[in-house]
Amino acid sequence: MAAAVRGAKRSLRAELKQRLRALSDEERRRQSLFVTQQVLAHSHYQKASRVAVFLSMPDEVRTEDIVLDVFRRGKACFIPRYRPGSRHMDMVRLASPQELAGLPRTAWNIPQPPEDDPREEALAGGGLDLIFMPGLGFDGSGRRLGRGGGYYDAYLRRCREQQAARPYTLALAFREQLCPQVPVDEDDEPVDEVLYEGCRAPGAGAAAGAQPDTASE
Repeated sequence: MAAAVRGAKRSLRAELKQRLRALSDEERRRQSLFVTQQVLAHSHYQKASRVAVFLSMPDEVRTEDIVLDVFRRGKACFIPRYRPGSRHMDMVRLASPQELAGLPRTAWNIPQPPEDDPREEALAGGGLDLIFMPGLGFDGSGRRLGRGGGYYDAYLRRCREQQAARPYTLALAFREQLCPQVPVDEDDEPVDEVLYEGCRAPGAGAAAGAQPDTASE
């Protein structure tokens, strides 16, 4: 069964990467703006005081405006710091959006503070209220297909162990990343909601009985 799931994941990743490559820059910008507007109006975002935001790659929903708004509202902003050669990731505090331009870049061309840069790690300083989740694919039940590193799944397990309440998780997606069903195994953590153009789909962790919000395109 495990081998079958791995194979299904590989196949779906290849399909989703092809879909994303077919998206024009203009279409990515357009959908990113729509999703950003959903984020800024979302009740979980508005009430959160400690927020973790992924810094987007070219084939992901752009998060630059979300980072700016986090600081504009006076929230604490945390960004991922991946440890090379392992599956370990921390969420470390960003002092200002302007400092992103001076940070070194990872192999994925994402700004990241170096390991010897002492910063507050979110779980050591009070936890997180909200985590924005990247991914390659998502389904209507909150199942998420990542890129295979397992960083976010491991970090969410640490959150359960180290803070009283699990942070709310909001996945940000292009419509092309929505799937009828995402293959998962026992190590995969579901997300609470998936935000994408035209719908807010409650995930497995959302409140029971919640209904999707629809919006005209």
